[in-house]
Amino acid sequence: AKMTHLQAGLSPETIEKARLELNENPDILHQDIQQVRDMIITRPDIGFLRTDDAFILRFLRARKFHQTEAFRLLAQYFQYRQLNLDMFKNFKADDPGIKRALTDGFPGVLENRDHCGRKILLLFAANWDQSRNSFIDILRAILLSLEVLIEDQELQINGFILIIDWSNFSFKQASKLTPSILKLAIEGLQDSFPARFGGVHFVNQPWYIHALYTLIKPFLKDKTRKRIFLHGNNLNSLHQLIHPECLPSEFGGTLPPYDMGTWARTLLGPDYSDENEYTHTSYNAMHVKHVSSNLELEASPKPMKRSQSVVEAGTLKHEDQGENENTQPLLALD
Repeated sequence: AKMTHLQAGLSPETIEKARLELNENPDILHQDIQQVRDMIITRPDIGFLRTDDAFILRFLRARKFHQTEAFRLLAQYFQYRQLNLDMFKNFKADDPGIKRALTDGFPGVLENRDHCGRKILLLFAANWDQSRNSFIDILRAILLSLEVLIEDQELQINGFILIIDWSNFSFKQASKLTPSILKLAIEGLQDSFPARFGGVHFVNQPWYIHALYTLIKPFLKDKTRKRIFLHGNNLNSLHQLIHPECLPSEFGGTLPPYDMGTWARTLLGPDYSDENEYTHTSYNAMHVKHVSSNLELEASPKPMKRSQSVVEAGTLKHEDQGENENTQPLLALD
């Protein structure tokens, strides 16, 4: 089989998969790319900031070499960035908001791929500390992570899997997920990003997440809808789609529990320092630096469940304390 330099580094199996599943033909790759590039002139309202072959190719792959669809996605990619400028202002791993989200494990990215060569992204919803991370920063961290991962041609062809674990995600946390920000996330991921999502798996979702899902269904394309799986606490149905040997123990897999700092360390490299591992002590120390040092810290850390570096609204809440509002924030953060 003939191979173009654009496919350099791909295994023969992946090249064959691209031919079968994506209609990718090395002989006319350059023509396909040029035909998409020629459509740019039809949208003078959009700044196409990158138009090289390798870049356009990922949009063709994401839309199975359907040129008009690929162009529409390319246009939406830049339009989304144009319409949401603040989100992409300092779109780098060391942006404070993005860095904080990455450090808190948003998103988690497993080292090994699944049996179909797809990269597995994890979100542990309960770890979203709303006093530390805005939803927008989490979304930015996810989009930046995808941006880095999609450089890998194998992933352009094989795609991604997203697993969202909703266990211990409180009603109060869920109430911050407004339709408008969820719509922003769907637009950013479904309509404006050149990736193939092989499946979005909800695990341990409470009724209110189910209700929220019903609410956002109209924004989802049929194709997306078919790929969203609500497993509840039935891990067997998850394992039928993603083999246990690809999964950490939180999802009944054979791999060790996911370490939240894994992906942050990968992305931030030498910039990643352990003071970013917010143990309760350094969490307090970090924020106390900025206020008068004579401030008495009345709240003492209570034992927390696994990976709950969750410090709810700056107060260290006892698990069984529930949602009663009589706990005063320790420090009013931003």
